[in-house]
Amino acid sequence: MTVPDSLAAPGLGRRMAAWLYEALLLFAVGLIATLVFSVAIDMRSGIDPRRWLLQAFLVLVFAVYFSFFWSRGQTLAMKTWRIRVVDRYGRPLRQGRALLRYVFCSIWVLPPLVALASRRFTLWQLGVIFLGWIAFWALLSRLHPQRQFWHDALAGTRLVEAPAGR
Repeated sequence: MTVPDSLAAPGLGRRMAAWLYEALLLFAVGLIATLVFSVAIDMRSGIDPRRWLLQAFLVLVFAVYFSFFWSRGQTLAMKTWRIRVVDRYGRPLRQGRALLRYVFCSIWVLPPLVALASRRFTLWQLGVIFLGWIAFWALLSRLHPQRQFWHDALAGTRLVEAPAGR
């Protein structure tokens, strides 16, 4: 199946550069959200038994962040690297589709988090597992007929080139 040029995937290097930039932005968003949450419930320690509430709160904050920006076409990182997210037909995402993409994007981090939960690995080993999984998942896009990430294929979305200045 031939894909119109307007729906062709940006190069893997650009997509991963945007992914890395997004991780840096998420760190800042997560830091601010953690501060707000910690002050709101007077959480004073990382070993507080309510830390699972913080984790759930961060998942919710990230869901709102991504669904808001993806339903408008781009996050700041995607805008910087001239990448847009659209549905499989090239239309803007609706909120529900953006949330579905967020759920499927968890594939990027869930396997390493499962390894972390096992507590059988050193921090160095977990770093190797995490980076290895990210590289593996990114390279799997080479096997997709249109070079899209597989979570996009599952969610019915795709990353496309964004015109300069948008």
